[in-house]
Amino acid sequence: MKLTTLVLSLFVFLILGAQSAVADRYLITYKNPRNFSSVTAQLPLGVKVSEQLVHIGSAVVDVNSAEQLARMEKMSGLVHIEKEVFHPLPLPVNGFKLTPSWDFSLRYSLTDANREALAPAKKNIPWGIVTVKAHEAWTVSKKGEGIRVVVLDTGIDHDHPALKDNFEKGENFVNDMNAPYAYADHVGHGTHVAGTIAAGEAADGFTGVAPKAKILAGRVCSDEGCSNIAVAKGINWAIAEKADVVNLSLGGFFSTPGEREAILAAEEAGVVIVAASGNDGNAKVSFPAALPTAFAVGAISSDLKKADFSQFGPELDIVAPGVDVVSAVPMGSGRESQVAIVTAEGSKDVVSNSFAGSSVEETELTKEFVFVNLGKADDFAGKDLSGKFALIKRGEITFADKVKNALAASAAGVVIFNHEAGLIQGAVTEDGSTLPIPVVMIEKTVGDKAVQLSNEGETVSFTIKIAKTDYAGFSGTSMASPHVAGVVALVKAANPAMTPAEIRDLLKATAEPLAPSAKNETGSGLVNAEKAVTEAAKLR
Repeated sequence: MKLTTLVLSLFVFLILGAQSAVADRYLITYKNPRNFSSVTAQLPLGVKVSEQLVHIGSAVVDVNSAEQLARMEKMSGLVHIEKEVFHPLPLPVNGFKLTPSWDFSLRYSLTDANREALAPAKKNIPWGIVTVKAHEAWTVSKKGEGIRVVVLDTGIDHDHPALKDNFEKGENFVNDMNAPYAYADHVGHGTHVAGTIAAGEAADGFTGVAPKAKILAGRVCSDEGCSNIAVAKGINWAIAEKADVVNLSLGGFFSTPGEREAILAAEEAGVVIVAASGNDGNAKVSFPAALPTAFAVGAISSDLKKADFSQFGPELDIVAPGVDVVSAVPMGSGRESQVAIVTAEGSKDVVSNSFAGSSVEETELTKEFVFVNLGKADDFAGKDLSGKFALIKRGEITFADKVKNALAASAAGVVIFNHEAGLIQGAVTEDGSTLPIPVVMIEKTVGDKAVQLSNEGETVSFTIKIAKTDYAGFSGTSMASPHVAGVVALVKAANPAMTPAEIRDLLKATAEPLAPSAKNETGSGLVNAEKAVTEAAKLR
């Protein structure tokens, strides 16, 4: 059984429940929700109830003085009083940033045919969809038809071509004025999560786990982070909407009493809570995933091994694909690179990706390169980079610093090659701005080969093209959780009568066991949609 420690609970109480403040928002939880009207009537004069969260037995109040707070703390009808706090903003491992205050008017206008032509080559069927055996479960589950999934995250791009047919409604639970519509996604995270759960099937094979399920998007996170009050309001909304599943690809090292009460209320209402285990790589599952009635999801890579960043421990229930997961992002905010190495043998396309902050280069640029080692300022000394690409090895300093030094040396672009197998995502500007030059990453073997040929006296060039796209590859347990939320949708479609506890037990019992670990690094194993749906149908 999952337990929160007494020390943590006391810490949270001291931080959230006992401090005085002026003109702050608080979440209050009633001892007896049925008596909330009489209790609310006893609140100190001047305390304003901004919203009653009737489905979780709570209310949001505005407190204007320490005296008001002290009086509230003496009320017998309240079990919790907690100040609004913010959990960290959920972001993919290795980063992803849209341009500052993503402007939805900057979307590019394309016909369906042109959009298909510019679709990233890696799009097609995401590897995670294949790995969880979603396709094999579609016939029995009718692809999740009739199931409604609430995504509590950074919002959604409701016009995205992969999402618009399955998008049902959205709400903004952040205390701000968001534009161009209340739940618009200015971060990209929520749109990506929603795409993995329930993107519709595209002609090229791109799809979500449950492509007939409906998406309800609740914006609970902004640049400031994810408010405990916003999360509670979002769960209250999910219960009111009689949703089937809630995905929480967010969290931190603690949960608040109000959040815990909300998640318990969801369980009682028959709503399955699926949550990400966290990206710090340590042996402690983050909250709310660590709560007893949340389904904690860790991440694996395509070789079915635990991702280095995936948090684990006794609370971890199951794992799902969470490395280099391709899904939707706000239209036009993704970047797809095409890179070729040009040698005496001709031009050869190589695997690559573009960094957030890179310029868009819709026509091919072909330039010779200058190898500048790790891209430190001293590495550029005495080298002419004008009109040439800087070829830089990953390591020791940040991508942003490497590129900053290349710009100072008048480089026409930057090609970074990895110091280990594979590629990673990243950002090359610290404020989300766009640079005037292209920046791409290539694999270690390609970079090493280019340096070798250059040292042997051969002229070597790179050709770079970067286009805007509606898709991007992210890594994180945030990407693993929606795979499981999608499988829950399929199971619920196959057997609507199953309770959250029954679904959790079924998914663990039908998971594909991975390498055993005394530290419970992969829980019950890899979620298996085919087995889970088949067994769920038998129980009808």
